Amino acid sequence: MDNITRRNFGKLSLSAAGALSLGGISQISAAASANSKVVLAVAGIRSRGRQLAENFAGIKDCEVKYVIDVDSRYLDHAAKSVEQKQGKAPKAIKDYREALDDKDVHGLVVATPEHWHAPMSIEAVKAGKHVYVEKPCCHNPAEGEMLVEAMNKYDKLIQMGNQRRSFRIVEQMIDEIRSGEIGRPYFARTWYSRKRGPIGKGKVIDVPSYLDWELWQGPAPREEYRDNVHPYNWHWFWNWGTGEALNNGTHELDVARWALGVDFPTKVTSLGGRYHYPKDDWEFFDTQNISVEFEGDKLITWEGISSASMKICGHSRGALIQGTKGYVEYGSSSYKVFDLNGKLLRHEDQAAKSKDSTNVIDPGLNDYHAENFVYSILGKDSINSPVDEGYKSILLGLLGNIAAKTSTMLHCDPKNGHILDNPDAQRYWRRVYEPGWEPKV
Repeated sequence: MDNITRRNFGKLSLSAAGALSLGGISQISAAASANSKVVLAVAGIRSRGRQLAENFAGIKDCEVKYVIDVDSRYLDHAAKSVEQKQGKAPKAIKDYREALDDKDVHGLVVATPEHWHAPMSIEAVKAGKHVYVEKPCCHNPAEGEMLVEAMNKYDKLIQMGNQRRSFRIVEQMIDEIRSGEIGRPYFARTWYSRKRGPIGKGKVIDVPSYLDWELWQGPAPREEYRDNVHPYNWHWFWNWGTGEALNNGTHELDVARWALGVDFPTKVTSLGGRYHYPKDDWEFFDTQNISVEFEGDKLITWEGISSASMKICGHSRGALIQGTKGYVEYGSSSYKVFDLNGKLLRHEDQAAKSKDSTNVIDPGLNDYHAENFVYSILGKDSINSPVDEGYKSILLGLLGNIAAKTSTMLHCDPKNGHILDNPDAQRYWRRVYEPGWEPKV
């Protein structure tokens, strides 16, 4: 296929688009059900995407037909690892449109850089495909709203990769909080820390022969290729990434919002800066604190530390959920329940349960988010994190970044999270796109 260009972006060959609904299940879903197998394409396969491709390939009723990346260095390794899992080699391609044009493909898994998450997902559902999009589902709030619109308009599943929605231990914890274990939950403190080094000052160099820089940039305004952006440090640039609050904070913020039972916020404040390595190209915050208030007197905070592996309550990432009768301390694969005096009442450990031969419920050390997506396409399950729910959690981090960038307190509409009476902040609700590459539902 010819390289994608800004002139033909959005003018996809929609051979699978516009599938008519049959009893609430689209034709492409009906085909998947008839074959009892879901066929997927995975875009962005350097690291997380390769893990996802291997995961999906290991599911009995799933086949990964395509692995996709604009950097040719990663294709062969990903294709071989998928083949080992499913006994059949996938096609290794550069341009995701080829997979969208394949009528046998039921879904697209999006694990690209974040500026591509929403635009690629929107094009996929327009082409009649279901979507599993890694967190964050969008680069800015407007894209999140577009994803929700696209999911409803084209009657396709869009699952966001906030995998803790499919952790057995987290489901159990949320059930206990809902049952009144700690009384009325009203405050959640969340955090993430990791020791990341400086990224230096990038030098403009020729684009490597193995990389399609035009397609990599896609909907983002064009910049010259620099030697400290690809393949990972794009996370720390506003043009392509969303910083640590969305890169990792998403997970704990999502657990906190789930635990407190809240949707859109009323107030958001944040302070942060590049405090540890102030002289490099890193544009986001290596140290940040976000506070989010909701109706019903509920509050969530997130603390991000990107220059040290600092542990809080023994965890480098986690959440404390405060209620009127006690609190819960959560740390990825376990949680502890305390009374208001700090007395430990119970410790639930996922790893310990997996070793208990008397435990009849498989706690699943690994999440079952991918399986949940596959079996939802087959009509045997319902997705745990539809994008209209996932977007609400993403919005908390996005608003936190906007508040920090503008040094203002954001007052928000609790019906949809929209920023009120703050023109400086409101202009960050959406981004500027490369002309001709604007996503359209």
